[in-house]
Amino acid sequence: MKRLLTAGLLGLTALTPLSAHAQDWIERSNAYSGEVLEMQAEFAPENAAQVGLVQFDGVATELTADRTARRLAANEAEIARLQTALAGAEDANLRQDLEILIDSLEDENEYIRTADRLLIDWTDVPNMVFGNIGALLDDQVGADRRGSAADLLRAYAGLDGGEPLTAQARARFADSMGPGKVGPYRQQVEQAIDRVPQLITGIRDLFQRYQIDAPEALDTIETQLTDYAAWERKTVLPAARDDYRLPPELYALNLKQVGIDLPPQQLIARARRGFYETRQQMEALAPLVAAKFGFEETDYPSVIARLKADPVPQSELEDFYRDVGRQIEEIVAREHIVTLPDYPVSMRLGTEAENAASPAPHMRPPRLIGNTGEQGTFVLTTGDPSAGPGARFDDFNYPAAAWFVSAHEARPGHELQFAQMVARGVSQARILYAFNSVNVEGWALYAEAEILPFLPIEGQLTGLQSRLLRASRAMLDPMLNLGEIDVDRAREILSEEARFSDAAVKQELDRYTFRMPGQAGSYYYGYSQLIDLRIATELALGDAFDQQAFNDFLVGQGALPIELLTAAVEDEFIPAQRAAAAGG
Repeated sequence: MKRLLTAGLLGLTALTPLSAHAQDWIERSNAYSGEVLEMQAEFAPENAAQVGLVQFDGVATELTADRTARRLAANEAEIARLQTALAGAEDANLRQDLEILIDSLEDENEYIRTADRLLIDWTDVPNMVFGNIGALLDDQVGADRRGSAADLLRAYAGLDGGEPLTAQARARFADSMGPGKVGPYRQQVEQAIDRVPQLITGIRDLFQRYQIDAPEALDTIETQLTDYAAWERKTVLPAARDDYRLPPELYALNLKQVGIDLPPQQLIARARRGFYETRQQMEALAPLVAAKFGFEETDYPSVIARLKADPVPQSELEDFYRDVGRQIEEIVAREHIVTLPDYPVSMRLGTEAENAASPAPHMRPPRLIGNTGEQGTFVLTTGDPSAGPGARFDDFNYPAAAWFVSAHEARPGHELQFAQMVARGVSQARILYAFNSVNVEGWALYAEAEILPFLPIEGQLTGLQSRLLRASRAMLDPMLNLGEIDVDRAREILSEEARFSDAAVKQELDRYTFRMPGQAGSYYYGYSQLIDLRIATELALGDAFDQQAFNDFLVGQGALPIELLTAAVEDEFIPAQRAAAAGG
């Protein structure tokens, strides 16, 4: 992403009403973003519906033979229109948003072309169906929209005259075969096959919970997904690769797409330093935790093991987390860390199907366009079925762990981040098309750090453990994908050094090798960039620095890449704070 000239009103998203000028350029920007969304909805209508284009509720993706060519052509045509608009745009904010849109489409085309050249096209259809149905059948989706889940399921099943999605995916796989191309990673396919029964059950459970009547579609999709798993075992597995590493070009693009803009070796070096420093802090703090609870052993691995030995019963876990979340909000308000939303967090435990589809605790974002009060939802997963029966998964269900998980996924982390972006009227380009994991995940880890000094010492220890995990990710993901370490050694570091359970370690290794290779380093990199920006701002402002104003400003910029976020702080926030201090 190119650094642009300062956008004079980047601070517009403060809690004061938008000026007429700000409303004007945001409306113009959103009109361009709307054009892009409409174009992309042709290729991924479910995604468009999830961000708020309700006219696409119930419309299914079509995996046609010419889909890639049509998508590339549509992106190129949209880029040309946006470049024409950019040439005539005078407002700096609007110019920046147009650049964001253009860069996003150019990056997408680069990735599509590279993947099409190097990879056999395999789609995990059962997971796709479950995820998109679950996005409609959710408490945060209005009852008037949920009925379209039946239309979507019928479309996937081909009951309204179209070709079933499973048949389309098989054809895409066959058509994409070619010399020099590699198939999906074998373990990824095996896991996808194994979890099909849980996903089918999860789809049925969703329809039952929301009382949506679709017996024919449910029976048909169950047969189709079961047959698809058998086809994967017969056809996809023989074409699968045994080496988890992506072609280097694709891994480099993965890093670029999540917002990591430095060479992998520099990321590894930065993470190594952070790993050492955090581990030493844990060693220093562990004896204090041991003394508080009367533990005999005082090294941090033993202390964490003892803390885990007293889990919260499953039946009490949701209420326990809600109470911890309320205590964190009290800390945030008392210490003036960031402005809080004026409604409670939406939080629940994950279902078995959600545990299979996405084993890590996560936040489901709210509807971002046309939001009428929908909230993000913090989903606390409680297991990873792919880890095997009886595998330990005790990383999030004991009291000390609730502090860092809540801070990261709820407030002041992801839930607050998205809630404030919606409430403050951030332009769609800055929410949807500037989106990058370095900003979003960096903020959540930074949010953990902001409340860390005010937590009970056992919460401080597990907060540092969370940071140690993120430093581990930023080391191990690139090292594994560059062939600088093997899986067994990475497993040993996550288990013995970071002290996570067998199931959590497996989940981590899956993440680096095939779930999201390249993304895991964004947490620590984003955190390190944000704390650098924070200290630079403190040094620039001195006594005029206001922590809450700074954090509100960061959230108010949407999901800007760090380079543009830094420019906003330097060119807008710091001068505004200096002027306010001089005027006061």
